[in-house]
Amino acid sequence: MNVTYRLATQDDLADIVAMLADDALGARREQYQIPLPTAYQRAFDAIRRDSNQELTVVTLDGELVATFQLTFIPYLTYQGGIRAQIEAVRVKSTYRGQGVGTALFQYAIQRATERGAHVLQLTTDKKRPDAKRFYESLGFVDSHEGMKLHLTQ
Repeated sequence: MNVTYRLATQDDLADIVAMLADDALGARREQYQIPLPTAYQRAFDAIRRDSNQELTVVTLDGELVATFQLTFIPYLTYQGGIRAQIEAVRVKSTYRGQGVGTALFQYAIQRATERGAHVLQLTTDKKRPDAKRFYESLGFVDSHEGMKLHLTQ
């Protein structure tokens, strides 16, 4: 198995959005259509310009099979530490359960460590109990109570 990791390019955008839309929750939030809505291009451009963002794709034998976004958050606590946040983790549905997600997280942990982060955090929707079990199997601990305030619908 030849797995590679690289920063996403413009050519990857449609495949990334397709993966984001390829589950029950994502299908309600995303608008995968060609051409893509311009909001995705604006977001992609903003991510690429921000040195604290890494939108990464995972390829397996040349095929794009997964994606995730790492955000590095500098802050004052932990003596001016860096917190890494992983979001938008998706593995193409035909590759789930084959170790791609585990390899993805091993790489993300390595990247967070290289950037000097002292913690890697994530949130997962309560409607995804399998995802929660997967994250726990990787060593993530349900240590805080997360809250959100949706500002738009």
